[in-house]
Amino acid sequence: MADFLGMMKQAAQLQSKMQEMQEQLAHVEVEGISGGGLVSVRMTAKMEVKAVNIDPSLMKLEEREVLQDLVATAHNDARRKAEAAMQEKMQALTGGLGLPPGLGLT
Repeated sequence: MADFLGMMKQAAQLQSKMQEMQEQLAHVEVEGISGGGLVSVRMTAKMEVKAVNIDPSLMKLEEREVLQDLVATAHNDARRKAEAAMQEKMQALTGGLGLPPGLGLT
């Protein structure tokens, strides 16, 4: 019974820490870059895009398809970095709780 109560206490701690982490993730920002820096996308670790920057040299009608590809690539780069930041926070959160592996929390 003591093990069950201990697990319940750990679950409550985890829920509280998860809430804190979600709040922190809103403030973690990453930047995805493509085209050697010609296009960049800044987003939070919660996947909210904050800014898209495009070098003026790409603002030509004949460069439209290249620009579209670069924006998509920069967004995907930022998304990967945001996911990595989120995983890092999750590992820090769950690492000290002594939870068994395979619970799908990381």
